[in-house]
Amino acid sequence: MTMPSIIACATCANNFADNGPNAAGWSILFMLGVIVLMMTGVAFFMIRIALRSRNSLDPELRDDFETAAVQSH
Repeated sequence: MTMPSIIACATCANNFADNGPNAAGWSILFMLGVIVLMMTGVAFFMIRIALRSRNSLDPELRDDFETAAVQSH
């Protein structure tokens, strides 16, 4: 037995034994691409919502931390 057939699942082990196409590798790469795309979309919209809320907030309701830090010294 070779090392890949010992540590691989049944589908991958048969794939290595038959020297067939690497379908499991391509499916993992596809799933990784989908996950990265989804995480990028979520991060983009979270940043967009945060920036839009900061820009549309009434200036009277903002906490000015820089001014407060300068006044305390």
